[in-house]
Amino acid sequence: MKKAKFANRSSAEKAKGDAAPKNVDEYLAGVPEPARSALSKMRAAIRSAVPPEATEAISYGIPAFKHKGVLVWFAAFSDHFSLFPTAAVIEKFKNELEGYSTSKGTIHFPTGKPLPIPLIKKLVKARVAQMEGKKAR
Repeated sequence: MKKAKFANRSSAEKAKGDAAPKNVDEYLAGVPEPARSALSKMRAAIRSAVPPEATEAISYGIPAFKHKGVLVWFAAFSDHFSLFPTAAVIEKFKNELEGYSTSKGTIHFPTGKPLPIPLIKKLVKARVAQMEGKKAR
């Protein structure tokens, strides 16, 4: 599936080609509405589920939250939003994810439907627990 086309680029960015965003705010600024608002809600849901020390970054050209490594990535595409919580988390919650398109490490949430914020928080918390378990071994 295609990435969303970023509509709000300056002339300088257009001249340089598709300049990668330097931070999450810059990434969101390039996402057209109404996708930007929905992605901001996803960002807030993730923020509420990660440790307070977690930081935001751009990784592989998309937003990510990091704490002792990358916890999750999230992004906007032309017809869906994606959350990348790892294959193990998706497998653990496969029954709750039955109504959504998934691949090995990605969950697609359709743009025409409200985001399942409680489910997103649950997935992110599971990913945080997974990372904490790896460090404890």
